[in-house]
Amino acid sequence: MYFRDRIEAGQVLARHLESYKTRSDVLVLGLPRGGVPVAYEVARELNAPLDVFIVRKLGVPGHEELGMGAIATGGIRIVHEGIIRELRISPQTVDLVTANERNELERRERLYRGDRPAPFVKDCIVIVVDDGLATGSTMKAAVAALRQQQPARIIVAVPTAPAETCAELRTTADDIVCPLTPEPFYAVGGSYADFRQTTDEEVRELIRRAA
Repeated sequence: MYFRDRIEAGQVLARHLESYKTRSDVLVLGLPRGGVPVAYEVARELNAPLDVFIVRKLGVPGHEELGMGAIATGGIRIVHEGIIRELRISPQTVDLVTANERNELERRERLYRGDRPAPFVKDCIVIVVDDGLATGSTMKAAVAALRQQQPARIIVAVPTAPAETCAELRTTADDIVCPLTPEPFYAVGGSYADFRQTTDEEVRELIRRAA
C-alpha cells in the first residue's frame, strides 16, 4: 500500500482523526515543508484551524537525510545519541550543524509567519502533522517544544512511519495516529507514488488559504 501524494495521505489521515471533528479546542500544526499539505487536508476535514510549527532536522554531514537530532522554535534541541556515538560525530560538529539550522529556522519563521504571532496552544488539543517519520527526531523536538506551552493533549499524526518510531513517540506524545507502518521501512518517500518536494510558496499559499 502507498499514497498517491500528500493530498491523499492527508485525507486518509483525517479519517483516522474523525473524533476531533468540529471541536473548538483543536489546533492542527503542520511541520514545513512536506507536512503542511498533509496538515491542510486534515484541518479542512476536521474544520480546525491550521498553522505551522517550525522544526529543523540536524543532518549528519555528508549524509544529510540521516537525522542526528532536531531543533524547534523555543530553543529546543533533541539529539539522537545512538547515531552520534555510532558515527563518532564530535560535539563541535553537532554545534556547527545546529547553528546553521537555527539560521534556517529563523528564516522560515519570518517567511511563513510574517508578522503573525505564534499559535496559542495552551489548553488546546494539538494535532501535529508531518508527511511521515523515519527516526522521529524532528517530531520529538516538536513535541518537546510544544509540551512547554502546556497544551491539553498532543496528538502526533503521520501517514507513514516505522512501528518502532511510533512506539518511541507514544512515550512523549499523548497519542499517535499512523495508518501505514511498512515492514521493512526504508524511507518516507517509499510510501508515496509522488513525493516531490514541497516549496516555500506552496506552504505560504496553503496557510493563506486555510486562514
